[in-house]
Amino acid sequence: MLASGLAALAYQIVWTQQFTVWLGHESSAVLAVVGAFFGGLAAGSFAFGRRIEASAQPARWYAACEAVIGLWCLVLLWLLEPAGAWLLERIGTDPAPLWQWSVAFAGTFALLLPATVAMGATLPAMERVLAPWRAQGSALAALYAANTLGAVAGVLAAAFWLVPAMGLARTALSCAALNLLCAAIAWSTFAPRRGTRPAAPAVPAQHGQAAPSAGLLALLAATGLLGIGYEVMVVRVLRQVCENTVYTFALLLAVYLIGTAAGAAAYQRWLARRATAHENVDARLLLALAFACLIGTASLWGAESFKAALLDGAPPGMASALVAEATLAALAFGPPTLLMGALFSHLAARAARAGLGLGRPLACNTLGAALAPPLFGVLLAGALGPKDALLVVAAGYAALALAVSTVRTQPRWPGVVLAGAAAALALWAPPLQFVEIPDGGRLVSYRDGAQGAVSVVEDAGGVLRLRIDNRQQEGSSATGFSDARQALIPLLLHPAPRQALFLGLGTGATARAAARDGQLRVDAVELLPEVVEAAALFARATDTATGTQPQVHVADARRHVRASRMRYDVVVSDNFHPARSGSASLYTVEHFEAVRARLADGGLFCQWLPLHQLDPATLRPIVRAFLAAFPDATAVLATHSLETPVLGLVARAPGGPVEIDRLRGRLAMAATSAPLQRLGLGDPWAVLGSFVAGPRALADFAGDTVANSDDRPVVAYLAPRALLAPEATPREHLYALLAQWRLAPQEIVAGASEDDARRLAAYWQARDRYLLAGRQIQPSADVRKMLGQVRGPLLEVLQLSPDFAPAYDPLLRMALALGRDDAPAARALLAELTRLQPARTEARVALQQIETAAR
Repeated sequence: MLASGLAALAYQIVWTQQFTVWLGHESSAVLAVVGAFFGGLAAGSFAFGRRIEASAQPARWYAACEAVIGLWCLVLLWLLEPAGAWLLERIGTDPAPLWQWSVAFAGTFALLLPATVAMGATLPAMERVLAPWRAQGSALAALYAANTLGAVAGVLAAAFWLVPAMGLARTALSCAALNLLCAAIAWSTFAPRRGTRPAAPAVPAQHGQAAPSAGLLALLAATGLLGIGYEVMVVRVLRQVCENTVYTFALLLAVYLIGTAAGAAAYQRWLARRATAHENVDARLLLALAFACLIGTASLWGAESFKAALLDGAPPGMASALVAEATLAALAFGPPTLLMGALFSHLAARAARAGLGLGRPLACNTLGAALAPPLFGVLLAGALGPKDALLVVAAGYAALALAVSTVRTQPRWPGVVLAGAAAALALWAPPLQFVEIPDGGRLVSYRDGAQGAVSVVEDAGGVLRLRIDNRQQEGSSATGFSDARQALIPLLLHPAPRQALFLGLGTGATARAAARDGQLRVDAVELLPEVVEAAALFARATDTATGTQPQVHVADARRHVRASRMRYDVVVSDNFHPARSGSASLYTVEHFEAVRARLADGGLFCQWLPLHQLDPATLRPIVRAFLAAFPDATAVLATHSLETPVLGLVARAPGGPVEIDRLRGRLAMAATSAPLQRLGLGDPWAVLGSFVAGPRALADFAGDTVANSDDRPVVAYLAPRALLAPEATPREHLYALLAQWRLAPQEIVAGASEDDARRLAAYWQARDRYLLAGRQIQPSADVRKMLGQVRGPLLEVLQLSPDFAPAYDPLLRMALALGRDDAPAARALLAELTRLQPARTEARVALQQIETAAR
């Protein structure tokens, strides 16, 4: 049972990752897989429980179930991809929420059904196998504890070792081998030999014992619903405090399972025999569980403070973060799960004594558990919010305690205290929402949705920031310059775009910058409807330009790309944080190949990457995956930021360099030409100057690294380490890449004259020198101090390339500011700028104005 539990929960980790591919968001996959898991367990217990109880050869049933689990998981290895593609088509590009969730739950349930049905029959079968050696019902708690401890081992082994090292398919193969081994051992060890007496069927209830009770089965179903409902809602709350990586869910699940296993083991050790001699044990356990859920819920309000205290003084890194997350999980899950494990064991033992066996009680309990993800995770999470949904769980346990109580003379004060505590929390406790609000700032908007909590915060300077689950920043009103360039650089590299697709909306600034071109149709895809609503706040606060509005599709980006029949001239993918909930699946070979199939002839794809959230070890598998789909890929920088550098992987289908004459024509005719100068994209050198690597440099950088793929999601497991324990600053990573990467003009442009190639190479050299100069700069409000730091390096950059405007513009601004107090110094700087960049008139005009004023 230990080995069987290990395989089962390792499957759950694997299936969650695999189903994220077509469900999109990791939280959606978690809810769907958990619901399908328990639904299948219930179906298996209902379908085979009685037959197993009546069988004289339960070991063969057990062996057959383990064999079915292993064999079906082998079938899933080749069935899952076509089945997922078929389900994607059923969902479509713009599904209604009810249809989307219905297909998600029903499709996941159907795909996993043969394996989960067989899993549902293994515990009743093993209980029957051991029945001759134990008193009736007494083996259950020990089996349940062993099975659950195996599940803990499976969760941790899959998340921290098997999947990162071997990938999803090989991990599933290992689990299937374990199931088949369990089947072989059960068959050879417990199956009756020829000439031996088979195990006796289960003993029916004796006269005078409690008759099978529908009430007991209903109680098992209700406790299953409330127990998993509590787990779903606590995980939902802790996502806003924990780092919300692939390790977070595994760790929270492991702590939950440890608690239930310990509760079952404690019941078996200390309470099993005494419980039959005491009245009202059910009600006492339920009442205690209601109190425990209130205490666990109350601990969540202090989760942020607890985490800060735990990390204060701890060495930075993933180990410290995981210890903190496990501690928060233990505070919320500890007492409730101990009592949940004990309560299930007690109710199952009662059912066995009543002649119900184990199949029907287990089926009812897991059926209730299967209903918890859609009820709590989808409906109540958005309708009530986490706080009230958790109070519903505590109230549910209290109501069950009252309903099953048989002792009318017992003290009423525990119920009064419980009701008072629940009422106080409902009335006066703040919502369980965690949003970091800076000093002088305010919360503008907060929405709890089925897949996350979306907040908009305004700081003291009026800057709006958009976050998901408090951990993942999706943009701000202060990043309009960078956001707009992320739209326009790819659009300018295409000679005549008419259809553009943006994967990821965020604040909407990137898609809106593209939509200013009235001749361009812009589609944008965003997974969370709450983000779409929040983006409207940013449009009102930051956008005054006219133009068409993007057509926003509320859908998963991967699903939209595969299900859509549109062909796009340009596809731009947002810089998703690879460590957060399911985002790494947008950086896989399979997704990049699907995007390539969505491109029109001559179409261009740009995948932006948050270089400030990636280290080289995490970047290499992404580059390798991109090159697998686009061998002629190149790389660009969105801006010259050193603190938040954004790297773009750019490719065309078919590949090939940019034709410089077409780029000149594109710049001349672009309807977006008004903002191009403000964004530093007004000439071909500024556009082509954003390139930092060609195909050869990217291939050398990726080397023989394993490509990030649906089966080997290495980025999801590498990115959290870079997030929690960065080895270097973002600027140091950028400097290392610039030093390593080389590119030649002929890799990037076609049809360039000798002078064009020379100017472009000089521009790149000047850009690298400009970025390196930033290493020594200390920002200052004093113009003279700032000029003293940057004058020499920036003039040196302009000497390398007079076309490099990013060095000209700040010197011009400082010269104008200096002219009010120190005209001679300002005249000297303006004269130098005029000499170095004679084609620009701003410095010459300013110099004439200063000289006129002096006369």
